[in-house]
Amino acid sequence: MDPDQQAMATPAAAAAGKPLYKRILVPTDGSDVSAVAEHAAIEFARAHGSEIVTLSVAQSYPAYAAAEASMAVDPNLDNDALRAWAERNVRRVSAAAATAGVACTPVTVFSHSPSDAILDGARDHGCDLIFMGSHGRRGLSRLLAGSETQKVLAEADVPVMVFRPRAGGG
Repeated sequence: MDPDQQAMATPAAAAAGKPLYKRILVPTDGSDVSAVAEHAAIEFARAHGSEIVTLSVAQSYPAYAAAEASMAVDPNLDNDALRAWAERNVRRVSAAAATAGVACTPVTVFSHSPSDAILDGARDHGCDLIFMGSHGRRGLSRLLAGSETQKVLAEADVPVMVFRPRAGGG
């Protein structure tokens, strides 16, 4: 379905001149795959008169004791660096959205679970669509790395649009 057909998919919304999706959550992790999906989401939002909420998760890890040493490692010491990285991600998306004339709300959160943060972000910000990238991992790679996208797909209360860049960069 092309974008014009999608915009008309809900006759009542089309007749009222309202966007099919008012607020779109666009998670970003700073990766190349995420960047391609962000640009596609911004264009989608612009074409449909939607606004976006961009979310970056500063993924903290619980403290643990190193087995080989007599010291505890506290990854939370890096919270400032994690927050700065997440804020940089949402600022980049916000700037691209502003250039395209799309309203954008930047959000950064700390969480051990990016998928939970994405689901909470969509709910907390009244988003009616989640537009996210996927690395398209398969087999053992997917099993070992997990799939935040799969978790969001399984648990989201709103539609999820998964954008996978074409092989070869875009």
